[in-house]
Amino acid sequence: MIVTPDTVLRWQRRRFREYWTKLSARPTGGRPPVHAEIKVLVMRMAAANPPWGAPRIHGELLKLGIHVAERTVSRLLPKRRTPPSQTWRTFLANHVRDLVSLDFFTVPTARLRVLFVLVVLAHHRRRVVHFNVTEHPTAHWTAQQIVDAFPNDSAPPSCLLRDRDHVYGEQFRHRVKGMRIEEVLTAPHSPWQNPFVERLIGSIRRECLNHVLVFGERHLRRILARYFAYYHRARTHLSLDKDTPDGRPIEPAGLGTIIPIPEVGGLHHR
Repeated sequence: MIVTPDTVLRWQRRRFREYWTKLSARPTGGRPPVHAEIKVLVMRMAAANPPWGAPRIHGELLKLGIHVAERTVSRLLPKRRTPPSQTWRTFLANHVRDLVSLDFFTVPTARLRVLFVLVVLAHHRRRVVHFNVTEHPTAHWTAQQIVDAFPNDSAPPSCLLRDRDHVYGEQFRHRVKGMRIEEVLTAPHSPWQNPFVERLIGSIRRECLNHVLVFGERHLRRILARYFAYYHRARTHLSLDKDTPDGRPIEPAGLGTIIPIPEVGGLHHR
């Protein structure tokens, strides 16, 4: 064979790599590999229980009759750059009785103005405890709405869930702190972290505002007052086991003739 010197040197480098790779290879004996099912199970446990570490997961595996070393569990856990945190679903479920959320949404009018609607929602029974309409929302106006939603004769909630809009300025934060309400802020551009009030706003649009022409603030307040009356007394909710926020008693059909009662100007019927 006729080759160049560079070819001979390349062969030698390859032989050197192959020789030392073989010498440094992992020995065939030692600890057996972990089954794929155990790896998947450890990952599922870590995802379902963010605060858990290797000792807790190792203990659960022992209770399931799976015997692996705690060091093996630690090696299988995903590396976390930040401290573990509970999921938003868990947080909302644990604070459902003491948590309210608020948010703004916009409504265009027939005169091409833009009105801002603030809604305050109590999570426990999905009740709208307060709403108001303005064309120019400010931190002072928003702070006053919190006072109107929870006057002195009513117990304020423990936590208030909101986004990071600039309308919640210094005056708003000072007023909320004075009422001893803890603020819980969602991450930027993450409306899914405030799902209850976002779902409420979607229902208001789909079931009411998308079907009417708004002329001004007074007109919009009347429309929303009618809708919320229907929302609390007649509209059933999946999250409340098909009940209403105010509680709607069962009326058997045998009590009399079934007739439709118009609600929200005839958009819905009870």
